[in-house]
Amino acid sequence: MKLAILETGHPPGDLQSRFGSYPAMFARMLGPEFDIESFDVQAGELPADPTAHRAYLITGSPAGVYDPLPWIEPLLGFIRSAGQAKMVGVCFGHQAMSEALGGRVEKSDKGWGAGLHRYSIVRREPWMDGEMAIAAPASHQDQVVVQPPGTEVVAASDFTPFAALAWRDRPSISFQFHPEFSPDFAKALIAERYDIVPDPYAAIASLDAPNDSARVADWIRRFLKS
Repeated sequence: MKLAILETGHPPGDLQSRFGSYPAMFARMLGPEFDIESFDVQAGELPADPTAHRAYLITGSPAGVYDPLPWIEPLLGFIRSAGQAKMVGVCFGHQAMSEALGGRVEKSDKGWGAGLHRYSIVRREPWMDGEMAIAAPASHQDQVVVQPPGTEVVAASDFTPFAALAWRDRPSISFQFHPEFSPDFAKALIAERYDIVPDPYAAIASLDAPNDSARVADWIRRFLKS
């Protein structure tokens, strides 16, 4: 299956040389069944034709969707134009899809969410299994604060009420958390942000607990292949 990954950010410091790019992380997560083409959105790259790929995946980014950066509005326009192509958003991708399609994203007054976060499954979709709670790495300060119209909340927590969404008017899903992050990468990312992440030692320690990233990866594969 052809999948376009819209790369909206890069790991900070030397983390890309140590752990790979975000598209590489998603390629490892999804496995060999997908023919992946990456586009560096920050460099102005977007597919010329939104119908050229059956599916798109939008990565995380250190940017905010409200930042006055020249590549953000073209990305939001591309999301709106993608129509019935399948789309998956993760972290910034989740926020960009929400902002583009009628929701609102803000820098949360709750502060940084980092480490292993736990979410309740509040709605079961056909691409999911029967699990009623999951744990996955998180790394974000921005949050969706207004739910986009035509969406259902799939996963939620007290910290992140709109942690996962499923669209009803287009084949799209999105997640605030990071199933593509290995615990080692998530720890190294927090270490890069010691000065801004509250209680970074506790956030790093939390990542030693079991996580459900493989389960969420299965969900995404099933959604893309359905």
